[in-house]
Amino acid sequence: MPPLDLAFLRAQFPAFAHPETGQWVMSENAGGSYAAKPVIDQLHHFMVATKVQPYWSFAASAEAGANMDRSTALWTSALNAEPEEVMFGPSTSINTYVLANALRAELKLGDEIIVTNQDHEANSGAWRRLADGNSGIVVREFSVDRETGRLDIAKLKGLLNARTKLVFITHCSNIVGEIHDIAAITRDVHAAGARIGVDGVSCAPHLLPDVKALGVDFYYFSLYKTYGPHQGLMYVKRAHLERMANQGHFFNAPHLGKRLTPAGPQHGEIACAGGVIDYLEQAYTHHLGKGEAAAPHLHTRMQSIMDRFHAHECTQANRLLTLLKDKGARIIGPLTAEPHKRAATIAFRPKKGTPQEVVDKLVAQKICCGASHFYAFRVMQALGINPEEGVVRLSLVHYNSEADVTRMLEALDGAL
Repeated sequence: MPPLDLAFLRAQFPAFAHPETGQWVMSENAGGSYAAKPVIDQLHHFMVATKVQPYWSFAASAEAGANMDRSTALWTSALNAEPEEVMFGPSTSINTYVLANALRAELKLGDEIIVTNQDHEANSGAWRRLADGNSGIVVREFSVDRETGRLDIAKLKGLLNARTKLVFITHCSNIVGEIHDIAAITRDVHAAGARIGVDGVSCAPHLLPDVKALGVDFYYFSLYKTYGPHQGLMYVKRAHLERMANQGHFFNAPHLGKRLTPAGPQHGEIACAGGVIDYLEQAYTHHLGKGEAAAPHLHTRMQSIMDRFHAHECTQANRLLTLLKDKGARIIGPLTAEPHKRAATIAFRPKKGTPQEVVDKLVAQKICCGASHFYAFRVMQALGINPEEGVVRLSLVHYNSEADVTRMLEALDGAL
């Protein structure tokens, strides 16, 4: 497979040309990626030319609404969803909270929900709260291995039963990095008569989902970690949305795309969200062909280019994993990065010193990273790690070059 044209790709991210951010190795992408140029350009245009209430008949308003609709249509197609199944919200944490409130009305005494202790709290706390008080709802925990942090997916079948109504799992943990076979898990969940919701926040920047191929009922992720604005995106299968308790204004109940939007949407951020797809289309055309050579469906093109991205990420991640193993660090999750098995999100505990001491040394070398529990508090507890100390996390995406990783390796060699 020919290598990625990193010069072309990085030129689409203005941050790399900035006099300050351009000096740094951006290896904290799991906390938020840089925004692609089409996103920035479209947000700037919205704020300058169309910062008005959208969807009225005067020109600026009509254009604002059209750009918002364009973003929704592009993302719907990119994810292989159907009209009105894709909606936006301020963040994934808020989207899951709203979804949980909508599902509450469908649950009754004795119903069971399965959650993991591997997830970011956004895909754990919202569902656990449904069992608070005297609701009679039962939450069962699908627990990680206490050494590696990984989930033994075979054990999920032992938790599923006739009372299971909902299962929530991450596509890829923001700490463990392992990419789960969601299509296979979904088949097991559906066979038990339950529905499944998947947190794709740490997977979507590396591999956009095909929601039909996965078969999921709910899927959600953060655009600000997927080269876009600070906005959450949520997919809900139409059949569920049609019967779901309305969370928006009562008069919006007939409009499925507004049913899980309690407040006015963030117009500018939605309008520029389509810029992510524009960027990925540019990358696809540059690397994989145009015209008759292009795949006919948008979601196929998106998956093709992101497969290329992911292969590059795995190559660079393995360089980091090799050094960490040589230095005796405790790596959380798989020890090698294989395509569709591990994301380039690497969390570890150093053999000597604290995570923050290591981070301080890396930051001094202009390596972006952090030490924390990264909102995955429960997995820290399960691994016997003090959440206040947490782990060092280094996370890559496709625009991280071989030179970036070489700088990271040199800095790590001195820090460990």
